[in-house]
Amino acid sequence: MTPAVYVASPLGFSAPTRRYYVEVLLPEITSAGMAPLDPWTGTAIARALALPAGPGRDEALAEANRVTGADNAALIDRSAGVFAVLDGTDVDSGTAAEIGYAAARGLPVIGWRTDLRAAGDNAAAVVNLQVEHFLSAPVQRDLPAALARLAGLVGVPLPG
Repeated sequence: MTPAVYVASPLGFSAPTRRYYVEVLLPEITSAGMAPLDPWTGTAIARALALPAGPGRDEALAEANRVTGADNAALIDRSAGVFAVLDGTDVDSGTAAEIGYAAARGLPVIGWRTDLRAAGDNAAAVVNLQVEHFLSAPVQRDLPAALARLAGLVGVPLPG
């Protein structure tokens, strides 16, 4: 059985990063022998945002936020591990929360960062030291290496 992995990332917030996420990252995860659980497939927030501004929209957004948060937690609960994208000037707060939740559940979490900007608390930290604490390995800079590390942790059989 192919292990499912939750993909924690801010890549769905803009069209260019969403395109990379869908066309490159998700297929790479699949090629590495894992089934990505994509939190960006939900439509509750998009439906609420399509409503005219006003109290009805605000109420719909509040409900959509609740549903989306619960749905994402349920996806993490179904996963064998988490692949976390750590790019940005600071790790996205939602991604950080998902890392913490997964770690508390005992799931392996691999962090991947391609962003060249310094984002750690000091010279020894790639990103926030508390985020790094909850990762199952040092922050990975290379996508194939990051996926191989996670694949090993979630039980993907070695080729051959």
